[in-house]
Amino acid sequence: MRRRCFKPKLIYIYFSEAIGTAFLVGVGLSIVILNNGAGAPVTSYIPDPSARRAITGFLFGATGCVIALSPIGRISGAHINPIVSFAFWLRKRIFTRHLLGYVVAQLVGSVAGSLPLLLWGKWGDSIGYGNTVPGPGRTAAAFVGETVTSFLLVTGIFFFCGHRKLRRFTPYLMPPLYGLMVWAEGALSGTSTNPARSFGPAVVSGVWTGWWLYWLAPLTGAVLAVWLFRLPGLKWWKVLPKLRHRGRAARPKNASLRPWPED
Repeated sequence: MRRRCFKPKLIYIYFSEAIGTAFLVGVGLSIVILNNGAGAPVTSYIPDPSARRAITGFLFGATGCVIALSPIGRISGAHINPIVSFAFWLRKRIFTRHLLGYVVAQLVGSVAGSLPLLLWGKWGDSIGYGNTVPGPGRTAAAFVGETVTSFLLVTGIFFFCGHRKLRRFTPYLMPPLYGLMVWAEGALSGTSTNPARSFGPAVVSGVWTGWWLYWLAPLTGAVLAVWLFRLPGLKWWKVLPKLRHRGRAARPKNASLRPWPED
């Protein structure tokens, strides 16, 4: 009986994670295209690239915030990013098999969310439908930038998730954090911090330039963030595997069916 209950619950969680990632990519990268595509109206109203980067980053982060606060986000925890799931796995907050389930769901959702971007036509095509590629001759700088921004992302999530009074505000960290990171680092790498966010546009655009960077650098940043919270001064900081901790938090009632270890 347990096994019959277990599978549908996990499928429900993974399906929600895929939908959340698809929404992040579809809506978030539509914002990227509208703000930066050749001939898109925003480029004429806001000609300063750095200002557009800040606005784009803030709105992209706001998209992630809405997903985390939505019913879909409550079901899966709204990781919507392989390095977030990977970081929780390194902290022994989710099991290996569920890490794989989350990552597969995120990649499938990324491709599904990227397909509608083709409807943007020339605007989208002019920037590879939101694809992330290193700037010319900036591969090393882009790697460092992706590592640092990914480190900041995971550190911020861990810090908020590890404090009882801050935990419910974790989603609200994303708009200002991404606004700042994309403004400061976007010219180097596009500020992906998310292998799934880069994977879908690469599939639909067929442009895979520096694709390895958008896996290796974010994972490196995540590892560094996990290492930080293993230092003596922060080792006690308790990190939970959810980004949303209110209402129906989507944990199965039966503890033996949970996709994360007990505390």
